[in-house]
Amino acid sequence: MHNSVRRVFVGVALSLSLQTPLISLVQAAPNEQFVPLATYRVGPYASSGIPWWAGTLDYLRYINEVEGGINGVKIAWQECETEWSTDRIVECYERYKNGKDGAPVAFFLTHSTPASYALMEKGAADKIPLIDPAGGRTESSDGRVFPYAFPLLLTYYGQASVGINYIAQREGGFDKLKGKKIVTVYHDSSYGRETQAAIELLANKYGFENIQIPVAHPGNEQSVQWRQVRQLQPDWVFLRTWGVSTPVAIKTAARFGFPVDRIIGDVWAGSEADVIPAGPAAKGYQALAPFPGGDSFEIHQRLREHILNKGKSDLKDLSYFGKVYYNIGLVNAAIVVEALRAGQAHFGHRPLNGEEGRWAFEHLNVDEQRLKQIGFSGLLQPLQVTCADHEGGGAARVQQWDGEKWVLVSDWIQADRETLQPLIEAKSAAYAQEKGITPRHCQAER
Repeated sequence: MHNSVRRVFVGVALSLSLQTPLISLVQAAPNEQFVPLATYRVGPYASSGIPWWAGTLDYLRYINEVEGGINGVKIAWQECETEWSTDRIVECYERYKNGKDGAPVAFFLTHSTPASYALMEKGAADKIPLIDPAGGRTESSDGRVFPYAFPLLLTYYGQASVGINYIAQREGGFDKLKGKKIVTVYHDSSYGRETQAAIELLANKYGFENIQIPVAHPGNEQSVQWRQVRQLQPDWVFLRTWGVSTPVAIKTAARFGFPVDRIIGDVWAGSEADVIPAGPAAKGYQALAPFPGGDSFEIHQRLREHILNKGKSDLKDLSYFGKVYYNIGLVNAAIVVEALRAGQAHFGHRPLNGEEGRWAFEHLNVDEQRLKQIGFSGLLQPLQVTCADHEGGGAARVQQWDGEKWVLVSDWIQADRETLQPLIEAKSAAYAQEKGITPRHCQAER
């Protein structure tokens, strides 16, 4: 076994051996910003959660210890071990939505599409922003109807569009999609089903055949699905799995003879934890990458100096440093820190509550100059969020696994917002009618 592979497996095994919930790392105080963290370091999705939360916590420590907090306001956090269970994430939300020890909550990171669905009405009623970058309910990008939901960076409709746009590039143009057969193998949850309406719309526009094949949680056995894929003989497979179901899909596809370089994973099926366990079968596999792997970005140099080299990293296995999920954790933490900074510029240098947190995220504007200042240039695309647009961003690149590392194989590919927006607005309007919501007039508010 390759040494890097062994290190990843050892790190996961050690982390999975921890069966008790992790406790608070920083005690909250009234003059601190409290951040509840619904983590999942054990269970079937731990291979994603372990590096993800390490990236988040390393950046929050960096902000506290190197920068002295956000304008002097320190960040306090409390972990809830959820094993990515929706019920447990909801319990964590209920436990900490009112803050801790006098420190208020400005937002709640769901990091789970099923949990974002489950908490949608609660977050709106409690006026707590639900933050789920590259996840969540797609139509909640319409901030007029969903003022307290933020599926930032790249919605699932956007991911579907980027994937189809990339396939069109590979096939030689959108006109070449007509008659093609594209199968989506998806995690049978609200996360996995989220792209179905968008892909149906794009199939009607471009004339390709759209076939959807579900995989039951957690996805440890997929012979039935990939036997069906072999019988269908599609041109491409869009893989929308998560956790252990992704390497199982890759290995099973290889066993049934489907070429791995005709599989494109979505954002949550494109990390080292998804390909290393699949072994040689993963070589050539591709996935969407709204943020790349790698540890050569400026922020990594700062973290090495101030966090890793001083033994303060949350990582138990430092081989995870700079891996895709670690970097996602960094990006998520940077986004919320920059939002809090925007909010403090308006409300004063103090902790923010949920209503103020909503205003902060709706005025988040991280341009290229700011990305350079915070060390994220090249790691995060510029992001501008508004009252009406709770996505911002809207693009991704495609990366390919060469057997040892991810290699970027495309430039930034923008989602087709012009095509998707009417569908998003129709679904948000239907939600508003169902729930008796009067959409906000965002232009007047800004």
